[in-house]
Amino acid sequence: MMMNKKYIGKINILCLLCITSLLFSGCVNQHPEDQGNSKTKTEIVNIDTMLEITDPEEKAAVEAARAKVAAMNKEPRIIATSPATADICDKLGLNLVGVCKSSVSDIPKRYKKVKKIGTAMSPDMEIVASLSPDWILGPSSLQEDLQPKYEEINTEWAFLNLKSVQGMYRSIQELGVIFGKEDKAQKLVDQFSRFYKSYQNKNKERKSPKVLILMGLPGSYVIAMPNSYVGSLVELAGGENVYSDNSQEFLTVNTEDMKKKEPDVILRAAHALPDQVIKMFQKDFETNDVWKHFDAVKNKRVHDLTYDRFGMSATFNYPEALEELQPLLYPENES
Repeated sequence: MMMNKKYIGKINILCLLCITSLLFSGCVNQHPEDQGNSKTKTEIVNIDTMLEITDPEEKAAVEAARAKVAAMNKEPRIIATSPATADICDKLGLNLVGVCKSSVSDIPKRYKKVKKIGTAMSPDMEIVASLSPDWILGPSSLQEDLQPKYEEINTEWAFLNLKSVQGMYRSIQELGVIFGKEDKAQKLVDQFSRFYKSYQNKNKERKSPKVLILMGLPGSYVIAMPNSYVGSLVELAGGENVYSDNSQEFLTVNTEDMKKKEPDVILRAAHALPDQVIKMFQKDFETNDVWKHFDAVKNKRVHDLTYDRFGMSATFNYPEALEELQPLLYPENES
């Protein structure tokens, strides 16, 4: 989670790639040169170690934010700028004075009468400012666009790492500390811990399929990397992303380069407007001659992912997303 630094110096709260890499280094063999075309699972990372906050600066930043909220002696006025962030606030029992509106995602019922501040990607800053928020919470994927706008009004802000399931729970832990909701946060973390401990051995002895993930918008698409939410789900399920540069969420690559990677499976997801994106993908795969040469196309292993399970941000429906991936990545093991 990245927070307003005006009262804690140049300290960043980091719920970022280090957590993702910890999980994936435990679930996926990091030495492909020792294998053939597919990898197998090795050592499993302890869930408690994976979520533990050990960085001194990170701890100091969270504690500074907690102290500031406690010193207010009143309930903080909080705005949640995305559906995923609103879901987290709901689970933590946080009241909001403002929340985003969405035509594709459900906002928790408890916020039905809360003032709408616009969409996640384009909040109405006049409305936001009029609500005099103490804190604005949103996804880190929008930080570059929205942080300058938040800095123009007198408020604190925090951008949550929702690029992976484990990043989401790390952010939940920190929000629990900051807003005095440790008990609720711990219950949520315990739920994830129980799920992960039962799930981590599900595909342990199976070969990891090589996966190409396409993230589409009407008229174009990019490659989803392991550092994107859908990419993190695929690796959590044991798949091997054929593009594994963790420094980016998405990458623009031509189809000739994709062919060189020769994925076993091609997954297609939508950034927005899923009906239009599905039609776009179908047309491109039918008319672009390159696709017919892919083994995944020849073997009919091209799949469109459900939009509400594979969006841009981690959500609490990740078990359903992993369940959807299971027969797509391991069809030989499913009835």
